[in-house]
Amino acid sequence: MNLPNKLTVARVVLVPFFIFFLLTDIVPLSSLWALVVFALASITDALDGHIARSRNLVTNFGKFLDPLADKVLVISALVCFVDMGLAGAVPVIIIIAREFMVSGLRLVTAGEGVVVAAGIWGKLKTAFTMVAIVVILLFAVIFGKDSSSYEMWVTAVEQTLIWISTALTVISGAIYLNGYKSYINTDK
Repeated sequence: MNLPNKLTVARVVLVPFFIFFLLTDIVPLSSLWALVVFALASITDALDGHIARSRNLVTNFGKFLDPLADKVLVISALVCFVDMGLAGAVPVIIIIAREFMVSGLRLVTAGEGVVVAAGIWGKLKTAFTMVAIVVILLFAVIFGKDSSSYEMWVTAVEQTLIWISTALTVISGAIYLNGYKSYINTDK
């Protein structure tokens, strides 16, 4: 297994540790540990793609697992945020629905021998969402995990970040659907 694929696998392996630290209170500084683990996992996302492309180490395994690892990491954070009262269910459901839609589209096009590569809007959506999650985790470190103790402005910033992520998610999903609509022609 090459280095980019090892980094991608590491991102998946870090997810349970991230969830544990985010949802537990038995570990001192658990919010800080959750932030550190999420940040490390996010950095592997930037590194694995850069290394794979610059060293010509792109593999089918990496093409498959990299977007899946991103989805598992981001969706895990967002679902935990809903559980903690840090995000609403509606934007998170929209984000998850888009991820299922794009994954389904990738399956359909793969059957035709076509790989749906991540476009600029998908990359922007992922990058912004990961940064938004880091900011929300930083607020949890500073103000505590209990959203009821937050200042009103913190909640407003968090909700704004989540809704911007949702808007980018919808835009990128629409672009993917439009770009590959010939593969989902319902008349065939």
